[in-house]
Amino acid sequence: MAKQKTLKKPVSIEGVGLHTGKKVKMTFYPEAENYGFKFVRTDLEGKPEIEASARFVTKTQRGTVLEKNGVQIHTTEHVLAALTGMDIDNCKIELDAEEPPIMDGSAKFFVEMIEEAGIEEQEKEREEYIVKNIITYVDPETESEILIMPSDKFEITTMVDFGTKVLGTQNAYLKDLKDFKKEIAPARTFSFLHELEFLLKSGLIKGGDLSSAIVFVDKDISDETKDLLKDYFKEEDFEIKPNGILNNLTLQWPNEAARHKLLDVIGDLALIGTKIRGKVIANKPGHKVNTQFAKKLQKIIKNEKRNKVPNFDLNQPPLMNIEQIMKLLPHRPPFLLIDRILELSDSHVVGMKNVSMNEPYFVGHFPGSPVMPGVLQVEAMAQTGGILVLSSVPDPENYLTYFMKMDNVKFKRKVLPGDTLIFKAELISPIRRGICHMQAYAYANGHLVAEAELMAQIVKKDNEK
Repeated sequence: MAKQKTLKKPVSIEGVGLHTGKKVKMTFYPEAENYGFKFVRTDLEGKPEIEASARFVTKTQRGTVLEKNGVQIHTTEHVLAALTGMDIDNCKIELDAEEPPIMDGSAKFFVEMIEEAGIEEQEKEREEYIVKNIITYVDPETESEILIMPSDKFEITTMVDFGTKVLGTQNAYLKDLKDFKKEIAPARTFSFLHELEFLLKSGLIKGGDLSSAIVFVDKDISDETKDLLKDYFKEEDFEIKPNGILNNLTLQWPNEAARHKLLDVIGDLALIGTKIRGKVIANKPGHKVNTQFAKKLQKIIKNEKRNKVPNFDLNQPPLMNIEQIMKLLPHRPPFLLIDRILELSDSHVVGMKNVSMNEPYFVGHFPGSPVMPGVLQVEAMAQTGGILVLSSVPDPENYLTYFMKMDNVKFKRKVLPGDTLIFKAELISPIRRGICHMQAYAYANGHLVAEAELMAQIVKKDNEK
């Protein structure tokens, strides 16, 4: 398995947002393992964070927009494509406005930032989703389609058909991520003249200039259009090159438009939040179909992960027995609800409980048909997670663990006397200021029986009042 990667040092760039027209400074920061990609708005009170996740996508008309608690980040795809294309796993992206700088409309400048910062391999192994079956998504309105099939590496093919004489059918390929810097990152965004005219009249590209996009001329340039372009871009004259491009830029490749569409696919699929091993084929991709496909894959990965029952030899000596657990946790029978710890790392923990008929709650909880109460299953998951958070301090015996929040609690099956429960808790984000945010699962008889998103905090006993 490959190791996770981050940057060696912070690095910044300044520019103007394409759609907002606002000046912006963007800084990439190194981050700890399992951090992922997060955008931080330093211009807002509290410096709110937005995880680079498909579940926060709200708009896809002219770029991919993320929104969380009313805070937005526009045009995320080029930045995320650069980080993914350069094989980075963990990076904080700070901005003092709502949109990254457009630069020349490609990911080239962001790749150069990463190279300037340097890349550092981390200790933990990278999580990777290995595609085993063909997964497809079709946009019913546009008939755009993306599918992914098994492959021994991550690769992408894009096929685009723009339906115009000036720019017909094009294909682009990325066979290996190591080719991203040279073959894909410099591919610039583009627009058709009729689109540009509409956008300018609507005031929708306040930060664009003729160096930030290729303009394909799909209509005659009227005097009115020339005047509009001259006024907006402060240029004296415009002409059409023989290949149907406005005289602002020269193509780097005949299929630069298809390569940029491939760049967008990489950036949008970064919102899955997990590295993918498989071959992506995108037919007429766009931000809408890209992000809908990312949402579908994100759900599939989550469901497969939650239903994957941990396999342990329960006859082997545990990592912690009940006496060792009681040295860490303040709980005591009958409210100590875990018997063993089977695995423990900086980011996850696995515990176990044998459910016997002698449990005190069976006396009053459906005594004729005894069932373990769901709230106690959640408490048992929390106690397992408590081992994880307490292991992050040198003197755990001096701390208590308190619930802060629980979300998305679900009970799937009944837990009965005689069952052996396996609990698994994994960090959603790194432990900070004693706060542990984790996803927890409970399994019995080869099935998922309960799950919950939990947040807890450890507090020193002297400070608990």
